[in-house]
Amino acid sequence: MIDWPGPVLLYPFGGVFLFALGLYAAIVRRHLVQKVLGLNVMGSGVFMVLLSLAARGQATDPVAQALTLTGIVVAASATAFALALAVRLKRVSGATELDAPAGDDDDPARER
Repeated sequence: MIDWPGPVLLYPFGGVFLFALGLYAAIVRRHLVQKVLGLNVMGSGVFMVLLSLAARGQATDPVAQALTLTGIVVAASATAFALALAVRLKRVSGATELDAPAGDDDDPARER
């Protein structure tokens, strides 16, 4: 039987999992809103790891907490800006997805 170390490693591994899931979504998905959501999930993973590292000792590190709070504010602002750019792209070009790579024109699942 494996002895689980408890919440000491649960939060950092959870943050790494969230980062990997967001990275996958940001790379694989073609829709711009899904890419923005993937970037937000990546940021949440980073914040989770940072806060779990700050709470290792008896007292939590206030610098890491301040950095995380600042990062959340910056992430919310960047998300709003990215979504505004996506809306503007939709109005100008009518597209909500990024263009396919040069060799991906033969994809039968993609019809326009």
